Amino acid sequence: MMKTAYLFPGQGSQSVGMGADIAEAFPVCAAVFDKANDVLGYDLKRLCFEGPEPQLNSTTVSQPAIFVTSAAILEVLRSDASTAALVPDVTAGLSLGEYTALYAAGSMTFEETLRLVQKRGEAMQAAADATTGGMVSILGLDAEKAHAVCEGAAEGQLLKCANFNCPGQIVISGHLEACRRAVDIAERHGAIKAISLKVAGAFHTEMMSPAAEALGSALAVSEIRICGDVRTIANVDATYYADAEQVRRGLVRQLVEPILWQSCMEKLLDEGVERWYEIGPGRVLTGLMKRINRKAKIVNVSDLGGLQELRSQRAGGK
Repeated sequence: MMKTAYLFPGQGSQSVGMGADIAEAFPVCAAVFDKANDVLGYDLKRLCFEGPEPQLNSTTVSQPAIFVTSAAILEVLRSDASTAALVPDVTAGLSLGEYTALYAAGSMTFEETLRLVQKRGEAMQAAADATTGGMVSILGLDAEKAHAVCEGAAEGQLLKCANFNCPGQIVISGHLEACRRAVDIAERHGAIKAISLKVAGAFHTEMMSPAAEALGSALAVSEIRICGDVRTIANVDATYYADAEQVRRGLVRQLVEPILWQSCMEKLLDEGVERWYEIGPGRVLTGLMKRINRKAKIVNVSDLGGLQELRSQRAGGK
């Protein structure tokens, strides 16, 4: 039997207008945004649909916005006659997207997940404000050479590999001055390009330890369950979550440890996943999958056009 995976994007995939066209066409989608407004106590729906962009891009807003948009599109898939029978065997999400993956697998309620995501965004922003950190995307290097860039640019400061996204794309993270030095020396180590990312801080490093502590306290009192029918793979070690405590540990660890996205996808490929669906704003995961395995059949459902294409495929028995 063909295995199916649902993939959910992380921070950086947000854009003004995300979810607006699907919400206009499907009341169940709009209802998810309205529910989020009630939980959060502010008009997230307006920020997603209309901006302004600087406010949407802030860590405290972008994280809830991406989760809610992804969950709203997922609700359409679950409720529409042409896609309701499409059920994943496994879910995965990049960093923040792991919360959506757990929600999609039934491990947390919408309200519980949204509150945790809100807490996560606030805690990460606070940790970033207390330090001076950054991140750099390195293109064209393997892990060994990316580590060498970190060693060469650190000069006593923190700088380490933070995201192993796909072959030839590794993100490093640490003190801002070290990140700037890494941009300057990356090409000498063979990199095609080094790009400073527009992020608030040094995510997935020890500089996020205060955020990890705050999030750990919130997770400790959160209701989490593993249903068993749909499995979720963990960013930090590419293993499946087996119980609630493992989920709590994994979500804390991913704030201060590297994200092993490529390893997660390679494990699912090895285990026979053949159908892939990126659900949520942007096309980042679709692009990464094509770099990991060019033959992988992945459908991007980020807007009304993608949704209509999927509905047509399902109606045609594909």
